[in-house]
Amino acid sequence: MAASEAIRVLELEARAIDACAARLKTPAGGQAFAQAIAAIEECLAKNGKLIVTGLGKSGKVAQKIAATLSSTGSLALYLHPTEGLHGDLGIVTERDVVLAISYTGNTEELLQLAPSLKARGARLIALAGNGASRLVQTSDFWLDGSVEQEACPHNLAPTASTTLALALGDAIAVTLMKRRGFAAEEFARNHPAGSLGRRLNWRVHDVMHSGATVAVVAPDAPMDEVIVRSTEKKLGAVLVIEGTRLAGIITDGDLRRALSHREKFFQMKAREVMTASPVTVTPETMAADALALMRDRPSQIAVLPVIDSAGNWKGLVRLHDLVRSL
Repeated sequence: MAASEAIRVLELEARAIDACAARLKTPAGGQAFAQAIAAIEECLAKNGKLIVTGLGKSGKVAQKIAATLSSTGSLALYLHPTEGLHGDLGIVTERDVVLAISYTGNTEELLQLAPSLKARGARLIALAGNGASRLVQTSDFWLDGSVEQEACPHNLAPTASTTLALALGDAIAVTLMKRRGFAAEEFARNHPAGSLGRRLNWRVHDVMHSGATVAVVAPDAPMDEVIVRSTEKKLGAVLVIEGTRLAGIITDGDLRRALSHREKFFQMKAREVMTASPVTVTPETMAADALALMRDRPSQIAVLPVIDSAGNWKGLVRLHDLVRSL
């Protein structure tokens, strides 16, 4: 059964993370992590940066950790150790901290790089699985990334160890994020594009329909006019307005319910069918908040009128548009 092997791998890697968490609960483990975090905080407070380095699979992990740190408010860069030995070491200053990732702690390129890093005044954190390794011995701090075994059936390919290193990188990033008070607004500024950027940055005015694209009628408008306007604009609702102020809304659902009056339907006025004082949002409302307002209720709202602070109509926003955009 193919799933049984997948289960074995996932459970083994989960145990590796659990074991690391247990080590951090001990006085020695907790102190080691706290000291490393304090060194990074001091470095960032001095306008320094965290430089993450590693080779091979550890290098891929290092790149991801550096990206996560930078996106959560802690300036970080990835340094390829071989490139560092051939000129790129110039990015390292005495204000910086270097996080070197090597499971064995004996990666030759990192060992060659370490003396030059220390000579520049940078402090060195080793994320390694062997506390007696040469990299750990030359470092200022050691984060224990040891695992009982790799998920690889031959115990060779980095699997559980790289998963744990990734998890420790996330732990460092989130710890720094919380301790340094990195707010959601700052996170949004670092993620302007894609669905995440839209969810964090977009407001109702970015997705709403406005102006001539919106069907509007007066409170005394007959129902045949309401139907004509609704059919023309095809937005699922007609706004009922008095001058520039919103008086109510007539949705497609309201029209269907009003049709129960049969022959009296066309004798009715918009004010008799509309929902007065409907739920509204402003153009500056966060789009994600508008989506939650429409969706997270016993009976979902398909269309919301958009008004300004004085109650003047500005447009409408549809649930469909919000879901598609976010």
